[in-house]
Amino acid sequence: MRKTRERIFNFIIKILSLISLFLLAFIIIFIFRESLSFFMEVPILKFVSGRDWNPLDSPDKLSILPIIAGTIYTSLVGIIIALPIGVGFSVVLSSYTSDNMRRIIRGIVDILAGIPSVVYGFIGLLVLVKFFEIRFSFPTGESILAGGIILSIMMLPYIISTCDESMEKVYKEHSQQSNALGVSKSYMIRNLILPKSKKCILAAVVLALGRGMGETMAVMMVIGNAPLMPRLLDKGQTIPSLIALEMGMAEVGSLHYHALFASGFILMIILIVINIALHFVKLKIEL
Repeated sequence: MRKTRERIFNFIIKILSLISLFLLAFIIIFIFRESLSFFMEVPILKFVSGRDWNPLDSPDKLSILPIIAGTIYTSLVGIIIALPIGVGFSVVLSSYTSDNMRRIIRGIVDILAGIPSVVYGFIGLLVLVKFFEIRFSFPTGESILAGGIILSIMMLPYIISTCDESMEKVYKEHSQQSNALGVSKSYMIRNLILPKSKKCILAAVVLALGRGMGETMAVMMVIGNAPLMPRLLDKGQTIPSLIALEMGMAEVGSLHYHALFASGFILMIILIVINIALHFVKLKIEL
């Protein structure tokens, strides 16, 4: 009876995995098909290397290099801020807190992950953008830095959730032996917990980058949405915000409409390339 249940469970898991793969394949094929008519008008290399985005002009003015750069730049700013904070918080959570306190904090972290992105964007617009304008006398507080800070807050729950459980297992596995040998907790964290948690930290980076590069509303509300080459304290634009802002006004079937699908296709390619690169890094870590 038990073996039958296990076979049924394995069969259900395989079916669900296949459905997930088919859905992913369908999304990629659909976006590529909608992009194809645009790439027949504008070569893909010109699309990703040009600096002009003007849907009302000729097809030569539809290119997204500044928007690609803005997407990557904003996500990197977010991950640079969030990763040390998230890893440090995970270390404290796994090594310095009791079980009851850890459960409470994990619940709060899970709540942070469930807050709608528009709420983060609204708070960023009213607090962060105004702070930059008033405190630092910026002409406008909407900037790549503001978008990166908001993204870092949204990335934190994913980094903490991914790293905390792995670090907790390593800590419980080695804490008794370390205490018996008189090894300090800080030494154990530096030389045991962090080195053994490299793979989970890398997985956290993958999840956080995927979250950051795909985020729309929160970033759109604080980044300024100007298709310019990104600089930290200037306005910029990301691919998701471009699609969200212009898809509603693009005529269905027009070159502008298909260019927005092409932008989404480029974003998917960037995410796939980043994931493949980090996968090879993970293999080297395992070796």
